[in-house]
Amino acid sequence: MSKIARSRAAFIALAGALPAVLGTGSPGAAQDNVGIAGAATRENVAVAAAPRPYSPYADRNFPTRPFFGDTHLHTAYSMDAGAFGARLTPRDAYRFASGEQVTSNTGQPVRLSRPLDFLVVADHSDNMGFFPDLFAGKSSVLADPTGRKWYDMIKSGKGNDAAMEIIVAFSHNAFPEDLMYLPGSQGYKNAWQETIDAAEAFNDPGTFTAFIGYEWTSNTGGNNLHRNVIFRDGGDRAGLVQPFTVYPPFGSDNPEKLWDWMADYEEKTSGSVLAIPHNGNLSNGIMFPVEQAFGKALDADYVRTRAKWEPLYEVTQTKGTGEAHPFLSPNDEFADFELWDKGNLDGSVAKADDMLQYEYARQALKNGLLLEDRLGTNPYKFGMIGSSDAHTGLAAMAEDNFFGKTVPQEPGPDRIRAVFVDNKATGVQIFDWEVGASGYAAVWAEENTRASIWDAMQRRETYGTTGPRMIVRFFGGWEFAAADAQDRTPATIGYAKGVPMGGDLAAMPEGASAPSFLVAALRDPVGGNLDRIQIVKGWMDGSGALQEQVYDVVWSGDRAPDPETGRLPPVGDTVDAATATYGNSIGAPELAAVWTDPEFDPAQAAFYYARVLEIPTPRWTAYDAARFGTDPLEGTRMTIVERAYTAPIWYSPQG
Repeated sequence: MSKIARSRAAFIALAGALPAVLGTGSPGAAQDNVGIAGAATRENVAVAAAPRPYSPYADRNFPTRPFFGDTHLHTAYSMDAGAFGARLTPRDAYRFASGEQVTSNTGQPVRLSRPLDFLVVADHSDNMGFFPDLFAGKSSVLADPTGRKWYDMIKSGKGNDAAMEIIVAFSHNAFPEDLMYLPGSQGYKNAWQETIDAAEAFNDPGTFTAFIGYEWTSNTGGNNLHRNVIFRDGGDRAGLVQPFTVYPPFGSDNPEKLWDWMADYEEKTSGSVLAIPHNGNLSNGIMFPVEQAFGKALDADYVRTRAKWEPLYEVTQTKGTGEAHPFLSPNDEFADFELWDKGNLDGSVAKADDMLQYEYARQALKNGLLLEDRLGTNPYKFGMIGSSDAHTGLAAMAEDNFFGKTVPQEPGPDRIRAVFVDNKATGVQIFDWEVGASGYAAVWAEENTRASIWDAMQRRETYGTTGPRMIVRFFGGWEFAAADAQDRTPATIGYAKGVPMGGDLAAMPEGASAPSFLVAALRDPVGGNLDRIQIVKGWMDGSGALQEQVYDVVWSGDRAPDPETGRLPPVGDTVDAATATYGNSIGAPELAAVWTDPEFDPAQAAFYYARVLEIPTPRWTAYDAARFGTDPLEGTRMTIVERAYTAPIWYSPQG
């Protein structure tokens, strides 16, 4: 396997050379030190607070850079991906993510602008390995009338229709029993072993991390409860088990049974595993329950168990961004972003407004405070990441290099006018242009290894981006001062004085009045400048009502908030959609600030997370229209405000 030289050193050098930019009086921060994070242990804080040597970079024992990757990629081993036309294997996926040029499923040469640092090939656990046998026309598959039908559809060029039939059959418990590839069968064993072998072959500690993983795909009635399961371990432990599935007798559609399987795995192997939910926006109101799940009232055991196994949430991907929704957050001018809010996964049930509060991350974070007050544990105390959910084997999520969610959405002159989901019974229709080029996970780990990155995920030292690789740091504490944002080593200060994203504020010290937060961001060196950094606060007030507020804390240029509305004027827009170009003549390459909560009540539980917004840039649809000369459909979005979402920092009155 050839290895591609890393471009990270050049990236750091370029980023560190960017000048400081002031945002409402708060200077930016150099990249080399924006990224210092790590677990906030007493020992580490003591070390960070000790007298420093002359060299500010000596004896650092915490992460100094984020690792970017994708925790959610499918290959031809997933039954739906294969039916859509995926022919790339797990080995192809790892080659591409680590920087090699490959040939796409539609015969096009494709390469990332920069290698990723890690990848999880997360093929569906149900029927893993079924599609390669279907495509090959294996006699046992063709002996079943439905298998023969799907085979004929695929061979006649109707793979997209076959894929949708497969998804609907699986979602509605109508998948032919004789075609099931169940754990224990030889075809299933072979597919899982090759999944492990591919990850082992491409895992290169210190250079590129290939995780072993899979997707558990609970989708009963078309309501998405999917989780990606990621092993910390190598094949010596992961190979002792086979993935948990949805179909009985080897599986269940209830997440609690998945958590039981995870506990059994750890007990059997002494290994470690975590699960990452995604696409609550397609769950039709069941991803983040507050009262009951699967007909059973939530209790202390449920909230403890969910909190244990699910430290992260995939907040953005190709099937929509699920941070916030304008119905839930009407005062958030940036909540209406890349939404998929028309129905459940297959469009079989249309969306109703009363479902939304159980689908979006911000509301879940708020409801977590409520459940902690009621049951003693916050089950929605999660960090945030992005990933792709691409079913192509290609983790290509840049707007100018987007290779789609499924193979029919690989680049071509017709894709921005095509229909992706068209449920005639409900009227739910989703066009290909609504698919987003999103996203990636950013993880603050000490080194590029399975153990280090997994441990950082477990402690929630993460943020999600919609594709760009901006650098973001976020610290909370009780002692930050405005001058801290002017220091060129702000992360050293942040780590010494507070806790990083994903952490819990220490108990309020005597004499303190409110927590303060040090936040810094640096643009992607090949991306758009930054518009602003916001801090989103959620809290439970004295009456038990859940509240939220979005604060603009630092921004580019000399804009001033409107004195009546408090809103910051738009940064502007340099995009020429006709040519898919823009200029970085607005915005700032970096921003940093210290912000203190102006309405803090020490008796009220709260969380805070940072949202970083870029200036408007061309969306992938603009690149397609310009390159292929295709006229977009009316309503097609041609520009985008890319963004990043950090893991929250929590405050509890109990300390």
